[in-house]
Amino acid sequence: MSNSPTILVFDSGLGGLTVLREVVAARPDAHYTYVADDAFFPYGHHSEDEIIARVVPLMGDLIGTHDPDLVVIACNTASTLVLSHLRAAYSVPFVGTVPAIKPACARSKTRRVSVLGTKGTVKREYTKALIRDFALGCEVTLVGSPELAALAERELSGHPISDGDILAELAPCFVGDAEDASARTDTVVLACTHYPLLLDRMEKLAPWPVEWIDPAPAIARRVSDLLGPGVSGITQSGAEMIFTSKRVHGLNATLTPFFGGRAVA
Repeated sequence: MSNSPTILVFDSGLGGLTVLREVVAARPDAHYTYVADDAFFPYGHHSEDEIIARVVPLMGDLIGTHDPDLVVIACNTASTLVLSHLRAAYSVPFVGTVPAIKPACARSKTRRVSVLGTKGTVKREYTKALIRDFALGCEVTLVGSPELAALAERELSGHPISDGDILAELAPCFVGDAEDASARTDTVVLACTHYPLLLDRMEKLAPWPVEWIDPAPAIARRVSDLLGPGVSGITQSGAEMIFTSKRVHGLNATLTPFFGGRAVA
């Protein structure tokens, strides 16, 4: 690839910025277009058929407009539902985001793992199949959070959220005897890309220490592998942020770190 590649990163909202941050670090030579489908946020409020009917044609429009070399679906809900439809419809390479159950169960010492996701993600057959295939004898607790993604959006947008609100979403992940480190949850899968936005606060609020599994670094490695070697002589390309609601983001200072220091159009 002789020119700077274009990577389109797609999410229902701002959660995919946590994936973008890792991809930008791995591929600083690329041009980035981040699309937040805020006009349809949150996806958890829509049926599976509605999400498929929404995302497949929308992605066709985005590909036609931005001509990306690769698309990252930085959303667990969209990936588990729509990825196969997108790959069937379009020739652009897609990289999805799915619950990191396999590495979490491989790393857990107590064999107690929790999967923290949206209600839709944790009840989906795709997630249950990952547990059947890769739990490796672990006891896996599925925790469907109704509000954590929206809380993360609010905090990133500058609106205060309380510790109590976060802890209420988090508490069901912690299973077992708090006094016995060998018989309690030791690993939590972050199965929504919004959740790492709140990771610092979740670590402080957790009733005991756990390993939090964020899939973003693995996604970035996959993106870089698919694109091949970076473009020599290009240390940083451009970036743009698009909301499907057509609103102006007004978040430049907040967004810049996720885009690797780039000014965001």
